[in-house]
Amino acid sequence: MSAAGPPQGANSAPPGGSAAATAASAGGTPISLEELARQVGARIDGDGTVIVERVATLEHAGPRDIAFLANPRYRAQLATTRAGAVIVGPDAVTATATAKLVSANPYATYARVATILHPARTPARGIHPSACIDASATVAATASIGPYAVIDARASIGERAVIGAHCTIGDSARVGDDVVLDAQVTIYPRCVIGARSLVHSGAVIGADGFGLADDGGRWRKIPQIGRVLVGADVEIGANTTIDRGAIDDTIIEDDVKLDNQIQIAHNCIIGAHAAIAGCVGIAGSTRIGAHCRIGGAAMISGHLDIAAGTVISAATQVYDSIREAGVYTSAFPALAHREWKHVASQTRRLRELADRVKKLEYALAQARSDDGGKGRIV
Repeated sequence: MSAAGPPQGANSAPPGGSAAATAASAGGTPISLEELARQVGARIDGDGTVIVERVATLEHAGPRDIAFLANPRYRAQLATTRAGAVIVGPDAVTATATAKLVSANPYATYARVATILHPARTPARGIHPSACIDASATVAATASIGPYAVIDARASIGERAVIGAHCTIGDSARVGDDVVLDAQVTIYPRCVIGARSLVHSGAVIGADGFGLADDGGRWRKIPQIGRVLVGADVEIGANTTIDRGAIDDTIIEDDVKLDNQIQIAHNCIIGAHAAIAGCVGIAGSTRIGAHCRIGGAAMISGHLDIAAGTVISAATQVYDSIREAGVYTSAFPALAHREWKHVASQTRRLRELADRVKKLEYALAQARSDDGGKGRIV
């Protein structure tokens, strides 16, 4: 994900084969363009009786596929695509005679269409014989508990929740209705996962925060007694870690989207609808406002406030609070190595240069004062 939002157009083939072949291997649900339009709220331009059953890229789509255009750089492919239908914005309606779904937001419409054509597989209800469930835990009858999952004392699992193989749900933790935990997710004691959230493999929710006190030259561990509270409709990527609060709770609000390998430290609050790309690190007690977007590998220091609606570019280092929403960037653009070394060398001399300029400005002001303010320097 870029700092400004998700990638706008999946129009290149994945390794190992065409996008159409990949889509076909995933299966599809045949449906008419007219019915798709009704379900996603788009307008039809062309033949609404066209049947599609898969999503694919413009380049590799076939007659039973539906493709989309969200990035203008792929507009030329509209003229050559073999797709049975395409999803476009109002400005691209005349660019192809292919049957179309017209939407003000083609990428979001594509997401809805892909969900309809490629629904997630629903595991069978019930508890695998190898799962270990404490007698005091509560598991809804409609839930699915995978092989070797462990559910500790007083934990609760909601209706239609899916607990993947080798997951661990800690003492008194709560997993809400329709939550999906992929394999090997760990939910520490007393943490809460809100309804309809999705947690990918390897994520760890509620491990201790990095709380240590210097005690005579040795580190003394500070008990971390807070929780992690995850709201509804949250997605947490693979191997992402969210630390429990030191005293108060770490909070992930509704509809937050977290990529893979993110570290969120203790007592952070991530506002609703924020989207954070991979390898971001957020130090403790930082508050990220609603609707923020943070690019990959950005690093945010602790005890900061980031205004709602802020966009932070990839690899940006944030050391102070951001009080006003906007786009913030600190990473230096890539340069040829020799040029970068020259720029870095000059950057190291900026303080010296600033001191020299300050002295020159002072000398100039003194000279003008001695000259009676006429501006003539002798």
